[in-house]
Amino acid sequence: MSSMYGDPILEVLLPLIQERMQENQQWEVRESAILALGAVAEGCYTGMKPHLNQLIPYLVKVLNNDVKPLVRSITCWTLSRYARWVVSQPTNEPEQFFQPVLHALLTRVLDNNKKVQEAACSAFATFEEEAQSDLVPYLRPILECLVQAFGKYQAKNLFILYDAVVTLADAVQRKLNDADLINLLMPPLIAKWQSIKDDDRALFPLLACLTSVAQAVGPGFLPYTEGVFARCVNLIQTYYTHRAACQQNPQLEAPDREFVVCSLDMLSGLADGLEGALEPFVANSNLLQLLGECVKDEASDVRQSAFAFIGDLAKTCMPHLRQCLPAYMPILIQNLNPQPVSVCNNASWAIGEIAVKIEGDIRPWVPEIIDRMIPIMNQNLNRNLLENTGITLGRVGLICPDLVAPRMQDFIQPWCFNLRNIRNDIEKEHAFQGLCQMIRQNPNGVFAAFAYVCDAFASWGNPKRELKEEFTAILQGFKSHIGDSWPQYFGQFPQILRNHLTEVYGLG
Repeated sequence: MSSMYGDPILEVLLPLIQERMQENQQWEVRESAILALGAVAEGCYTGMKPHLNQLIPYLVKVLNNDVKPLVRSITCWTLSRYARWVVSQPTNEPEQFFQPVLHALLTRVLDNNKKVQEAACSAFATFEEEAQSDLVPYLRPILECLVQAFGKYQAKNLFILYDAVVTLADAVQRKLNDADLINLLMPPLIAKWQSIKDDDRALFPLLACLTSVAQAVGPGFLPYTEGVFARCVNLIQTYYTHRAACQQNPQLEAPDREFVVCSLDMLSGLADGLEGALEPFVANSNLLQLLGECVKDEASDVRQSAFAFIGDLAKTCMPHLRQCLPAYMPILIQNLNPQPVSVCNNASWAIGEIAVKIEGDIRPWVPEIIDRMIPIMNQNLNRNLLENTGITLGRVGLICPDLVAPRMQDFIQPWCFNLRNIRNDIEKEHAFQGLCQMIRQNPNGVFAAFAYVCDAFASWGNPKRELKEEFTAILQGFKSHIGDSWPQYFGQFPQILRNHLTEVYGLG
């Protein structure tokens, strides 16, 4: 109802809620009022904001003091619905809202009631997503609470606790790479890791948790890498050994491929977090041989994770990966098929990472790569897939412009449209450097879509000096080529684009 009618319903609803929140009401009545407050949070957010400076302290008080578990539980949920508002309050006054909510939720994470534990842990994960780096000053008390919860929670709530750790790691990233914090967090995780058997599906959420922690702490995970790496490799090998046995004897129970998917994701997390420090572990294992099985697996989720791992290995362990490329590259190219999207997306990204590492050695595969990628660029597909495909085309064009430039007219318009909105990072920089190289090789290939090229250049705002010089040379070159017709041609551009190109590149 709140989503449909919005703020106007508050005129009727709020007096009813306030009446039912009074302490002299039965707990069931108070619980229903608090539930209603949470239910209207999304549909009536604007109308609720003026009341939250009084409602949030009330909810914190209820959470700290109410004796009824169901009331505490629903209050956790309702507070989480307003986490965005709590986090948006002035950071110079955290003691007013941020700290009381954080403390109350952490207290309830350690509640003796399992339902309250579950609600508090879920609410805290939501709070973490909103707070992000604002949590950094409170990392020690947060981790002390979560570590205590590891000794208290049982199977079901452990999954939610793992999720809270994942969300925290994703929120604060390298700020977690502190020796004291790592020594606080890792012992309970490793204790769980050692207590769970290799065939227990309880490994899945723990692997997901350790993956995020490894990516966040980076080098700080190195002391734990040997055991985690070896077990992941063993889990993959066990799966394929068991599967081969099942093919010989169909009466055997088929192994669960999720062990492979989670292990590959964990290995990707190690590669991403440790970077080059993973190299000796790869060198002294049969991982790359097993990866050859993974990339050919008929299950799309296995291939998806395998291709992501190859991309991470390309960035950190290319000397070892290079020897496998004759086997891997045809499979990666074969999977440049938008069904399923996630597999195609990771294959495209991995090819781009490989290309910038092996440079000219990518040439034998370039014709087939562009034959596969150009049709993808010209379809109305998943945005991430189109962006990754465009980046890889640009990266390949940077290395082999003579092979890609003759085909530019087949993809330049959707390429510019899709890459104009991505964030400015090294991948986008590579792609646009490639575009510039291709334009130099084949300027006629972009003439019909030159307005799109201008718009794509403008998406950088103020690029690095080298890239800006490339853009300027190309833009001024096209202006000179058009000659006396330039004012009329340029006048057709949107005013905001004309202003930017004139100011930054002197194109007016």
